[in-house]
Formats: sequence, C-alpha cells, structure tokens
Amino acid sequence: MKNFIRFGEEVAGFDIPVLNEREIRAAAGILFVVIYTALVLILFRNNFLLAKYAITIFLVDFIVRVFVNPNFSPSLIIGRMIVRNQVPEYVGARQKKFAWIIGLILSATMFIFMVLINSYSPVTGIICLLCLIFLFFESAFGICLACKVYRLFYGEKAQYCPGEICAVSARQPIQKTSGMQLVIVVVFVGFVFTVAYFFGDELSKTPHNLFGTPVAKLK
Repeated sequence: MKNFIRFGEEVAGFDIPVLNEREIRAAAGILFVVIYTALVLILFRNNFLLAKYAITIFLVDFIVRVFVNPNFSPSLIIGRMIVRNQVPEYVGARQKKFAWIIGLILSATMFIFMVLINSYSPVTGIICLLCLIFLFFESAFGICLACKVYRLFYGEKAQYCPGEICAVSARQPIQKTSGMQLVIVVVFVGFVFTVAYFFGDELSKTPHNLFGTPVAKLK
C-alpha cells in the first residue's frame, strides 16, 4: 500500500521525492488544448458539452494525482508516453503537489457550478481563464505559476525547480536581454499595430478558393 499511495519518486542524488517535469509539461499541454477547444465551442457555438466532460475528467485526474499517486494519473501517463525518449528533468514533488491542490480546487469549483448546478457565470469564466494561463505557462515556458507562491504558504524555498531557477543567483550571458533586443521587441509590436491599422480591412477579407469556383459566383 505504501508503494501504491505515494507522491513523488525516490531518485538517487535527490534528498526529496521528485517528479519528471517533461511529462508534467506534456500533460499540461494536453489539458490546455482540451480546455481551449472547449472554450472555443462555448464562445462560438454555445456548446458546453466538451467543457462538462473536460471538467469531470480533470477533476478525477487531479484527485488521482493528489490523493493516490501521480503515476496513475491518465494525463501524466499519456505525457510520459509522449516524452519517453527524452532525458528526465527532475523537479521537487512538494511544490508540484501544492500546485495540483490549487488545480483540484479550481476544477472542483467548476464541477459544482457547471456540471452539478448546470450554470455559468463570470466566476466560471475567470476560473477557466486562470486554468488556461496556468497550463499555458507550464507547457510553453516550463513555469509553474502556482509554485511561485509555495514559499508564502510553507515558509520554505522550493527545491529542484524546472531549469534550476531555485538555485540560479545570476543569469549567464546567453540569458541576458540587451537594450537593443528590447528595442527590437518594441519596434516589432509597433509594426504589428501599424499593419493592423493600415491593412486591417484588406486582411479581414475572406480568402477565395484558389483551385475552385469562388463562392460569389455560385450565388
């Protein structure tokens, strides 16, 4: 039973239980795609079916992660299969458990409002947006936003963070951003807005079928 119900793996060289950040990011990417698709269906088709299924599945997934064993989480198992040929990147299990408890609270709240009560409101919209932000930062950047507040609750610094950000005290030259690079970003943003302002009407036109009969001629 001890090996069945546990959180994190004992790996040589680490003095606390750890998890594989690569499979966690892969699982976060999967969850992000599902939630984003569900949100698109709600916004453009007023279809809540996928959202209700997703909320229920995510709630069960987080319950398994937090209270049973991350090894039995369906999303993490799929993530492990996807990145099985990549070298593991170990992260502390404690801060991940804290982050997943937050995810459990959010998914449970969504389950109550949207599945049990069958309702939607600004509350569900805000929670959905938070989930998207958390998952996007985790999958795209390897940044666990919920882990950032771990120290505030437990009074201790997280160990073995992704990219060793817990241990890095000074950025290496390749990590630093120069003034010229910042100017390039600002100019690029200005370029995007300029294009949108002067060519927005032209770009908003519906493309025609290059190899077929234009829709207008069919009418």
